[in-house]
Amino acid sequence: MNPTLLLAHFDRISTAPDAMPRLRSFILDLAVRGKLLPQEAGDEPASELLKQIQTEKTSLVRDGKIGKEKALAAVNSDKLPYHAPSGWLWARLGQITRRIHYGFTASANPSLTDVRLLRITDIQDNAVDWLSVPGVEISKREIEQYRLEKGDILIARTGGTIGKTFLVDHLPVTAVFASYLIRVQGATAFYDRYLKLFLESPAYWKQLEEGARGGGQPNVNGKTLGRMIVPVPPAAEQVRIVAKVDELMALCDSLEESHREQERRREGVASSALHHLSNGASHDSLRKTSRFYLDHLPDLTTNPSQIPELRRTILGLAVCGRLVPQNQAEEPASELIKRIQAEKTRRIETGSLRKEKPIATVAQAEEPFAIPENWTWSRIGTCALLTEYGTSVKSDEQEEGVPVLAMGDIQDGQVILKARKRVPGEIEDLPQLFLKRLDLLYNRTNSAELVGKTGIYLGDDDAYTFASYLIRIRFLPELTSPIYINLAMNAPYFRETQIIPELRQQCGQANVNGTKLRNMMIPLPPIAEQRRIVEKVGQLMTLCGQIEARLSATLNQKSTLLEAVLHHALKSLTFQL
Repeated sequence: MNPTLLLAHFDRISTAPDAMPRLRSFILDLAVRGKLLPQEAGDEPASELLKQIQTEKTSLVRDGKIGKEKALAAVNSDKLPYHAPSGWLWARLGQITRRIHYGFTASANPSLTDVRLLRITDIQDNAVDWLSVPGVEISKREIEQYRLEKGDILIARTGGTIGKTFLVDHLPVTAVFASYLIRVQGATAFYDRYLKLFLESPAYWKQLEEGARGGGQPNVNGKTLGRMIVPVPPAAEQVRIVAKVDELMALCDSLEESHREQERRREGVASSALHHLSNGASHDSLRKTSRFYLDHLPDLTTNPSQIPELRRTILGLAVCGRLVPQNQAEEPASELIKRIQAEKTRRIETGSLRKEKPIATVAQAEEPFAIPENWTWSRIGTCALLTEYGTSVKSDEQEEGVPVLAMGDIQDGQVILKARKRVPGEIEDLPQLFLKRLDLLYNRTNSAELVGKTGIYLGDDDAYTFASYLIRIRFLPELTSPIYINLAMNAPYFRETQIIPELRQQCGQANVNGTKLRNMMIPLPPIAEQRRIVEKVGQLMTLCGQIEARLSATLNQKSTLLEAVLHHALKSLTFQL
């Protein structure tokens, strides 16, 4: 199989998507092409094997053990998928088998055990737990017709497992097979394990897919199977091929397990680091751990699937005060709240802001987790300038008017400016409900997965409005960073402690309204630290994106290399025949 080429590149290609299944398929492809082993001149040619099979079938027909079959069309040499080696030939599956037929139609009965009824669902991972197979009520005559024998091959003829095969090599009970299975009984002279090998190869699956096409539910029937063409090696070579395939599949198993163990260790290191970052006991040790992890981010992240959890962990660190150092000389967040309240009071008195119901301060028992000394827990309604619902005016697709943002426009903490529906620019809700840059939009209803999604609007002032099932949150940017608040509302803690508890109390359509939103809690740092956090999160999210792109590119390169290696190996594998 030219193992030198494969092993030389294995470290690079083994982590390519579907690398091991592709390698296994490649081995089977080589096997049925006669390119896995050199042929031996002393082997009796396959033509003699076909004569033996025909003699056996003639005898069985004469003795009444099988019915006489219609002659199958000769294999057209112009339509062969590839040339078989010297000593091989192509034959139809119906020519090399004694019988191809459907199973017994009856209902299984778990209370019966004398005769078992093997069904598709009893076959899992090429194995059967025979003692768990249910029984069936069946006559003696029918038992003889459907009784399974060692060496039988069963094929699923419909459903999600169509074409899957099972070789009966161990039969501790008397069993028959159900009607959604087709039995292929090979001739005595034909090696059943080679036939099973062919029935797993790409050559088989290609013919099966072509034969199963058509309207309705895909299925394969006995006639389709009987007409399949099979590459037939000499009997002795069949045995050698199966032995070599077993050897190579065992090597694949070993390589696969080695790779899995390596991945488990890598995942363990990354998971342990992320867990310690999120759940460490000491604030100082957490700061040191987070610095180490973030400094070595590219080395500890080895798979694109790790990136989403990494992003969540970064947000978790940000809102716990573990991402950037604190500066005790900065004005504490508690004073910041006082200044926000003073500005809101001034605006209410001048009539530029609507007065809202008072909001209770956050009690210590309510705090979801500990935060640095100069931070404070604040309710959104306390640190925000205002919260309000969007327009209830019906929007539609039109060329003129103001575009209306909807819940589908909130994605990954951003507001995507792709709104297609509009409302007239003269509606009563405008200009009050025009969005301003740095407004937050919060989705209050629809499915449980969508409720609570929050994004920041980075478009132009007075260019968009928003729908009524969204809530706009506006802040005083000089006192509270809307970008920081958006990060906090997208951090894992916010959904876990602020959104989900509200959803658990509901039945029917999920809805966490404006009153609930205003009472939700945010860990608020000093304004300068908010800005440092935003800057640091931006850097790390950019790094995450770069790592994700690099890992994806590496996997693509490995896939390309895998394809090239397999293609080159197949082209270069020729033996002196």
